Amino acid sequence: MADWLSAEEALTRLRVRPQTLYAYVSRGRVRAEPDPVEPRRSRYRASDVAALTERRARGRKAADVAVAAIAWGEPVLASAITTVQGGRLYYRGQDVVRLAQTATLEEVARLLRGGLGLPPDEDQTASPGPTAQSRAFAAFAQRAAADPPAQGSGAEDLASEAAQLLDLMAAAVAGPEGHVQREEEAGALHERLGRAWRAPREQWDAIRCALVLLADHELNASTFAARVTASTGASLAAAVLAGLCALSGPRHGGMAARVEAFAGDAARIGWRGALRTGEPPPGFGHALYPDGDPRAVALLGAIEIPPELTALQKDVEAATGQRANVDFALVALRQSLGLPAEAPFALFALARTAGWLAHAIEQITTGALIRPRARYIGPAPAA
Repeated sequence: MADWLSAEEALTRLRVRPQTLYAYVSRGRVRAEPDPVEPRRSRYRASDVAALTERRARGRKAADVAVAAIAWGEPVLASAITTVQGGRLYYRGQDVVRLAQTATLEEVARLLRGGLGLPPDEDQTASPGPTAQSRAFAAFAQRAAADPPAQGSGAEDLASEAAQLLDLMAAAVAGPEGHVQREEEAGALHERLGRAWRAPREQWDAIRCALVLLADHELNASTFAARVTASTGASLAAAVLAGLCALSGPRHGGMAARVEAFAGDAARIGWRGALRTGEPPPGFGHALYPDGDPRAVALLGAIEIPPELTALQKDVEAATGQRANVDFALVALRQSLGLPAEAPFALFALARTAGWLAHAIEQITTGALIRPRARYIGPAPAA
């Protein structure tokens, strides 16, 4: 499919009058830009037209709308935290790429929480374990089993607890190497990770950038899991644990490991030979960013990309039209800085904890239980 359509092509596919097409543009449902050949005319994003055509064809049956909403479809609940609009990511109205230039994860976490909750006075300690993932699961499983329900707590109390839990995740992913004895040596969370991973100080800013870019991403799978858990009134730690469980899957936080394996195979046998049958190249393309993942652009711009990955990115993008996404950028960051193999998951888990906690607090304050219905397709119930 062509990336852009003329007005005539868009009108034909949508089967609407010009006034209706202009209304779709004004409401942000179809993106438009001046035609580079004829600047007085506009052209229209083909993927937006296709999505709108499909929705119109389905009609507004409640069941069809619900099914479509599960997979990158219509919004399913109200949130004031994060949105993706026009190919950009915003935290409470602020462009994440701009935030990533200077903000720390602690500052962004507080922004996501609506400005509430200061960092704890003392660093948290995590359970011992051989990997960042095992330490994170152990720490939050212990808290989830012991902490009281969050339902009924005030917003300020929840925000203060959230700040403590974010610090707990930092302690878990950094491990013993990130622990310091004196408070004045602790530093920001990205500095603690840089120290734990023995990265030179001049590289710590790239770690900070990655954490800010990954802090939240609207209703992704792990965030939705965290919100569902929070909607039951469970503790904030339980909500984080639910998010962590979802993040551990190979199609979410485990994607960087797949990208790493793909890149290694591509270096030996070529990227086409490295692909699994019927699967797109891991680390490329994103349903919410047809013009490219802005998080990847920002992160790749903050590091020196290894030559092998530069060649892979160039070849895949030229052949498929799919641009590198943030999972590819995380692998490039790891290789560029010489970080441990678990660094991409650790960065993802720590950063996204900020988002999970903000969403959990927002969900708890609504007082609503998330309980969708299933569309039954099994045998007819017995009489």
